Amino acid sequence: MRLDSLVEYVDGYLQVPGFPDYPNAYNGLQVEGTAEVRRICAAVDASEAAINAAAVRGSDLLLVHHGLFWDGAAPVTGRRFRKLSALLRNEVGLYSAHLPLDAHPEVGNCALLARALSIEVEKGFGSYQGVDVGWIGTTSETRQTLRDRVAESLQVPVRLIDGGSDHIHRVAVVTGAGGSMIAEAAASGADALVTGEGAHHTYFDAMECGINVYYAGHYATETLGVRALAAHLEARFGIPWEFLDFPTGL
Repeated sequence: MRLDSLVEYVDGYLQVPGFPDYPNAYNGLQVEGTAEVRRICAAVDASEAAINAAAVRGSDLLLVHHGLFWDGAAPVTGRRFRKLSALLRNEVGLYSAHLPLDAHPEVGNCALLARALSIEVEKGFGSYQGVDVGWIGTTSETRQTLRDRVAESLQVPVRLIDGGSDHIHRVAVVTGAGGSMIAEAAASGADALVTGEGAHHTYFDAMECGINVYYAGHYATETLGVRALAAHLEARFGIPWEFLDFPTGL
């Protein structure tokens, strides 16, 4: 399939144009590769390791959640040069989708995690510039049972801050660095927030807001979307794909 046609499709499917995000996210095609896409690799991060692995596997396009340019405009030297030169030399295109992939109702990180936890989703949650990136819904279980199910779903240890009630009826889910949304989750009537990570002070935020918070790791909670997006493209266009796993433990 032609790269330009595939990019046009993914841009539309994820509603990339106009979707609010951090200034340096640059959602969409970040580096142009070969004109024909016959094989896709997917990874959470546009790390040097992931780029090199995609090149070795003969990938024509690397789909990532975290793209290249988070540090803004900078000289193309050092590791930035190595990443870009590897992509260009091997004609590997790079497509990045950050908040559009977190928020998507079908292949989004947050929706997929909520489904994996059998949460009955009610509405969006976690507003960023007027757009909800997460979801909130209902369940009925103890906080320890929910912790076990998060750990089983993602195959990682889970840190529980037990600031709320022992029984969970309502859960907010936002992947990645969602610790900043503890107060919003509590105000929304949630008994629990499932997310990736948060700053030190969020322990006291959880205890003082009276809500249980589950930290399952930024990386682990954001492996779901790129996998699902690549699988969707294979199902629709017949393009084989592979997930490149470079866990950070964070």
